[in-house]
Amino acid sequence: MHPAFSVIFLTTLIGVGQGFFTALVLGQVYSLTSPSFATENQFFTVGAIIVLLFLGGGLIASFFHLGHPERAWRAASQWRTSWLSREVITLPLFMFFVFIYAVAQYNSANVSTTLLIGLLGIISSFLLFYCTGMVYACLPFLREWATPLTVVNFILFGCASGFALAGYYASIYQTEFVSVFTQFAIAFTILSCLTRIWVLRRNSALKPKTTTQSAIGVYSKNVKQRSQGQMGGSYNTREFTHGKSIIFIKQIKTIFMVFAFILPLIFLFFGLQSESSFLLLIAFLTQYAGLIAERWHFFAQVNHPQNIYYQTIS
Repeated sequence: MHPAFSVIFLTTLIGVGQGFFTALVLGQVYSLTSPSFATENQFFTVGAIIVLLFLGGGLIASFFHLGHPERAWRAASQWRTSWLSREVITLPLFMFFVFIYAVAQYNSANVSTTLLIGLLGIISSFLLFYCTGMVYACLPFLREWATPLTVVNFILFGCASGFALAGYYASIYQTEFVSVFTQFAIAFTILSCLTRIWVLRRNSALKPKTTTQSAIGVYSKNVKQRSQGQMGGSYNTREFTHGKSIIFIKQIKTIFMVFAFILPLIFLFFGLQSESSFLLLIAFLTQYAGLIAERWHFFAQVNHPQNIYYQTIS
């Protein structure tokens, strides 16, 4: 399929926000268990505001994917049957809890209140992860996506990038959270790498269930497509094919494997050892760049069944 950068930025930006918020609430839990982790409310307040900025950036990016942005409210109308509608509803719900969490921390509300709000925020965050992943995993005819690993990868990538950013953020405040967040970032990065490799191996072994013969109900061995019945391209040829060579796709795969996994792990490890804010920042930026490439590959790798017909323009 043709990867839309609006959706790429939507899914990666909100993923960072979801992972970052999870790290903040986890950090608050740690602060209750040990005096060494105690920190000021400002740490959580500013962190929640940063989460809102990422979520807002993803929401803005989504509008560029709409043909009629003024009708965006209609996207939530099919919530009974559409995972996209459920995602549209869950994202503002998560943003609401993050906002309330920031307000509660700013006003120095009691710990039980802020933790309850944070827990509700994490629940809505993982509902959002699930809805976002199911937008793609629920399509059985797109076999590269039709697997529970699609949802798992969305969760792991979001947590990896979010905790990587949280590690850098904690280093600015010089708190004990740097070690905890960075270790979680390393763990999530390794897990996301393993599951992504699993998916790549799975997808490479997939064999098409539909052929030119079965598509039109004629099972002669001599059936060949000569023309798509029109002189030029169409929506189908633009949106369901990426038009890139096999070599280009392989290069993108190599790029995201290096930038999303290998380099971030190196920077996170040495950033953890030296407690260097610079290395932790580079780790996050490198990983996010890799996630952009990974998400592009995620969309491009799908071979839509309609391409069996739309093979040749003329």
